[in-house]
Amino acid sequence: MDISIAKTVLKSFSQIFPEQPNLYFSPGRINLIGEHVDYNDGFVMPAAIDKGVYYAIAANQTDTIHFYAIDFDEHFSININAIKSDDGWRNYVLSVVNEFLKLGKGIKGFNCVFGGDIPRGSGMSSSAAVEGGLAFAINEMYQIGLNRVELALLCQRAEHGFPNVKCGIMDQFANMNGKKDHVILLDCMSMDYQYFPLLLAGYKIVLINSKVHHSLASGEYNIRRQRCEEGLEIIRKHLAVQSFRDIENIEAIAIAKNEMSPKVYNCCRFVVEEIGRTRKAAQLLQQNDLPAFGKLMFETHEGLSKLYEVSCVELDFLVEQARKFPAVIGSRLMGGGFGGCTINIVAEDGIANFIEDASREYQQQFDIVPEAYIVETADGTKAIAITP
Repeated sequence: MDISIAKTVLKSFSQIFPEQPNLYFSPGRINLIGEHVDYNDGFVMPAAIDKGVYYAIAANQTDTIHFYAIDFDEHFSININAIKSDDGWRNYVLSVVNEFLKLGKGIKGFNCVFGGDIPRGSGMSSSAAVEGGLAFAINEMYQIGLNRVELALLCQRAEHGFPNVKCGIMDQFANMNGKKDHVILLDCMSMDYQYFPLLLAGYKIVLINSKVHHSLASGEYNIRRQRCEEGLEIIRKHLAVQSFRDIENIEAIAIAKNEMSPKVYNCCRFVVEEIGRTRKAAQLLQQNDLPAFGKLMFETHEGLSKLYEVSCVELDFLVEQARKFPAVIGSRLMGGGFGGCTINIVAEDGIANFIEDASREYQQQFDIVPEAYIVETADGTKAIAITP
């Protein structure tokens, strides 16, 4: 956590509102493997990280909600009885409020200031951090009593709502249930999960931000989801399966290939292979075989780029640069795609050279200066206490 940001949020609150607020940290997330399968009943392996969103919030004894978003320097107020869709960051916070209203819990007005250090469009799931921090605070403030899994599901519904991003559960689940020095193996069908120690002795997780965002990711995201749903319906005509997780290998779906468009088939193939990779990755972590784990990350990137088609030339370039460095044992795009970050597992003694050389090559190729972040795992959304 960055205490300086927390203090800035507290200071801004005190300059605008008279109440004494509670303070919360809501983390972003990384996903080591298991990309684009959370909405396909697969397995994912995320972790909360030490970058996130900080909330200062207090009830105000009225029916009006006041927001101040520090990172946008924007104020917004609305009556609790007039909650409706808006745009930009407002949709994410308003949709969270709307989900609590649907529960009929009688929440009232409050004052809220938030800001953070997750670069927008980086693939670290700033949206889930925004949703999770507010949901956790409202749940505590009004003693609603939802547990962390229920809060994650509420935040997922919120992102489906006003923002209209039909995301899976991974981002919100990692935000709520992260555990420092661990990754989560989450079964996105049953919601069963277990923690695996992330033993990175001699290695660090390095994110390289491409600083590009080529497309309206939410629209392309929904298209990929539709392709998977279409393909699964065709597969079910031939195989007695409920979901992609019931398909053992891509040979099993060859019987339905001729009934699908190439793009639909490629999406289905990627999902089947990625679910298999994630299961294998869990075994490798138990064996503490990081180099073999890293090879699976490279395989995932190939699938995301060639089959699922959510990469871009900039991300492909960064992964190819990573392949050139013996210190990098695994690299791939992270998040929805079309820009954002690559996630890399890098030997500590090679991090400086990797960042310097890859950044230089990237800048020469695209005339863009990338950003690099060395991230640590963190606990899920929680209340924090600091002195102003």
